Amino acid sequence: MSFIDWLLRRRRLDPGQAVRLDAWRAQPEQGLESRHVQQRFVVVDVESTGLDVLNDRLIAIGAVRLDDSRIALDDGFYRVLRQECPSTHDNILVHGIGGTAQTGGDDPATVLLDFLEYIGKSPLVGYHAQFDDIMIRKALRRYLGTGFRRTWLDLAYLAPAFSPETLPRPRGLDDWLRAFGIVNYSRHDALADALATAQLLLVLLFKADAAGATRTADLVEAARSAEWLSKQRR
Repeated sequence: MSFIDWLLRRRRLDPGQAVRLDAWRAQPEQGLESRHVQQRFVVVDVESTGLDVLNDRLIAIGAVRLDDSRIALDDGFYRVLRQECPSTHDNILVHGIGGTAQTGGDDPATVLLDFLEYIGKSPLVGYHAQFDDIMIRKALRRYLGTGFRRTWLDLAYLAPAFSPETLPRPRGLDDWLRAFGIVNYSRHDALADALATAQLLLVLLFKADAAGATRTADLVEAARSAEWLSKQRR
C-alpha cells in the first residue's frame, strides 16, 4: 500500500472499520492450482448508475458463492449502497432500484467491508467481469481508500472456450442462459444475475473437466486466452 493510500484510508475509516479492512488484507490468498471442482468461487454482479466506468457510480452488489461445485443458496450477498442522489428514471427502469431505495441504502463503507469479508480471498467470477471489477475498485478507492486486485474468471470468454458448439458466435449472457436452459428469475437484479451466472459456471466446470482442464488455473488461462483472441479479431 502506498503512503497516499494509507492517508486516504485513515482519513475515511473509523478505528473499527480500519481493523476490519486490515483483517481482510491479511487473509491468505487462495491458490489456483487445486481442482476447480473443489475451489471456492464467488460469483459477482453489480448494478450501477450507467455504463460509463469513468463517471457512473456503483449502486448495488450481488454475490453467490460456490463451494465444491455447489451453490450456497442459503448464503447469498445483496446490498444497496446509499446514494447522495438517485440515478435517472431510465436507469431505474433497467435495474428496478427506485430513488427511495437508493437514497435509503446502507452506508457504502460498511457495505464494501461486508462484501470483502464475504468474498474473502476467493477467485471471483463474472460475465464481462471487467465492468464489475472497475466499478467495485472505484467504490473501494472512494469509500475505503484501498486498492482491489483480485483474480477474475470471465464467463463471457470461458463459455465460448469450452462450449464453442453451443452458440455459433459470441453472444450475451441471456443467450448462454437460454442455450443451457437456465432461468433467471429477475434480470438486471444483481443477486438474480449472480445466481444465474453461478449456474452457468457449473455447466462450464463440467465441460472444462471433460476437456481435461481440471485446475482453476486452467480456467483462468483459457478465459484470458479466449479474450486475447477475441480482441485480435476485432
